Amino acid sequence: MERHIVVCIKAVMARTPKKHVVRAPDVLELNPFDQPALEVALRTREERGGTVTAISMGPETGAFALSEAMAMGVDRGILVSDPALAGSDTLATSTALAAAMNKVGAFDLVLFGIRTADSDTGQVGPQTAVLLGLPLVTGVSSIEHRDTALIVERRADGFRERFEVSLPAALTIHPGSVQPRDLGLSGIEQAFEQGGIEKWALADLGLSPEQVGWAGSGTRVPSWTHVGREKHCEFLSGAAEEQADELVKRLVTLGLIG
Repeated sequence: MERHIVVCIKAVMARTPKKHVVRAPDVLELNPFDQPALEVALRTREERGGTVTAISMGPETGAFALSEAMAMGVDRGILVSDPALAGSDTLATSTALAAAMNKVGAFDLVLFGIRTADSDTGQVGPQTAVLLGLPLVTGVSSIEHRDTALIVERRADGFRERFEVSLPAALTIHPGSVQPRDLGLSGIEQAFEQGGIEKWALADLGLSPEQVGWAGSGTRVPSWTHVGREKHCEFLSGAAEEQADELVKRLVTLGLIG
């Protein structure tokens, strides 16, 4: 049975901002944790047929992440972008993504990366699934397809867990589950030159500004502060036995061993 799979992706900050967060093209990259989710979607389409839609929320400068996804082989790319979305926390982001998926129409499976490389919360996938009323399994490492259900597996707290999930469903994909494919030069050229990315504003989603952005966010980040890492390295002299004795003495003094 063919599947329509939606993959939510994000253009993340490749470098930590020093003062203000400015999502310029030269500091953005496709979230590396989203690449395994894209790969799972593409392999599923190759095996069972269907279509893959990628959705991203952010400023227009982040559209290149969708171009990269389309260069991998995604059929449709949608950018949700509106000034009213600025300042959205994970809940407001999930609200916008859920509205976009409702606008997309019928789908069988929604995939997310397990987290993002910048904010690292791991909340958007679960929150979006709740808003859509979908069953969710996180950290999935393997998927077995049935006609109207999935058998998925994950490892957590030293256990291997297997779940049967009815469709439509949502999954977050463990980054070690698959190796994302390399981008071919022809695919990159075609994706970036031909474009074809759809852009949806807030009005297209049927949302009000009060539901997203600062107004729709329960949490806010008032500032960013760089935390310096100070390291001190000291070499121990003497023979190997003397170095070992000295190391043990220092660890005992510090209370690290008894």
